[in-house]
Amino acid sequence: MLNKLTRATFCAALGISALALPATQAQAQVGNPIRVVVPFNPGGGSDLFARLMAPGLGKALNENVIVENRAGAGGIIGTETVIRSRPEDKMLLVADSAVYTIVPALYPNLQYKRSDLVPVANLAMFGNVLVVAANSRFKTFQDVLTAARKSPGTLTIGSAGTGSITHLTAEKLMEDAKIKLVHVPYKGSGPAITDTAGGHLDMVFTGLPSVLELLHAGKLRALAIATPERSPDAPDVPTISESGVPGFTSMISQGLFAPPNTPPKTVAAINAAVVAFMRQPDTQATLRKMMVAPVDQSADAYKQWLDKESTDWAALIKTAKVHVE
Repeated sequence: MLNKLTRATFCAALGISALALPATQAQAQVGNPIRVVVPFNPGGGSDLFARLMAPGLGKALNENVIVENRAGAGGIIGTETVIRSRPEDKMLLVADSAVYTIVPALYPNLQYKRSDLVPVANLAMFGNVLVVAANSRFKTFQDVLTAARKSPGTLTIGSAGTGSITHLTAEKLMEDAKIKLVHVPYKGSGPAITDTAGGHLDMVFTGLPSVLELLHAGKLRALAIATPERSPDAPDVPTISESGVPGFTSMISQGLFAPPNTPPKTVAAINAAVVAFMRQPDTQATLRKMMVAPVDQSADAYKQWLDKESTDWAALIKTAKVHVE
């Protein structure tokens, strides 16, 4: 629970009146709620994590917190809404880290810079996994490398769309492993996963949680995962790094962000509230059911990771000549 001084700092920064009583004695503020904007449609990963976090954040800050979906343009519309918001709008953003790490490098005419977003908390992190159909001729990651080197430009790899994290992960694999694959973009990961399971695609990268049930059901086979170490949710799946491409990683993060010029004390206060909520046993149990590991990270540490990811993805976008319409 935040103390009165910390709560007052947060409230002042977002245009909220600080309460005189401690949060344990006072009722929730009457008036405009804190709005957590999700720049995607309901039901997706960002939406799920926003709705998981919102009650805990509201309790810690003694404020009403609501989740508001503002989808469009691959997350850009909702992100810009938060960036342009006024303190009295009391807006925060929950989104895939791509809005910070990838989108600014992908769209040269974008109306915001990554510096316009203030990283607050890393809500969850998980790795991309390379999957094939259960009856695929590829039994191991090495099988893919061997076939791709023997017949360059013949194997297909799907993605959630041009410029998506799954597409860039495929481009990174081609660059690091010195292979050539045929990229097939889809409108979302779902259709790409379906076509891979059906044998219409040779393979696809996707977040592990989205395909774990299909793996358990025997409809897909995981060849390798792009995490630094093996995932506890799939301990039998080797990492790409140990399977022939040393140092290869590709992580997906869901993050909480604040508008520009949010005071550091406010960022630290919100981060502390989120981390405390994430440490609760029932929250961790929920995260385990979602097949993601809890993240206990300061805002500064999260920003350092995001900035490095931004530099790496921007370099890849340039060298791979990735363009979006």
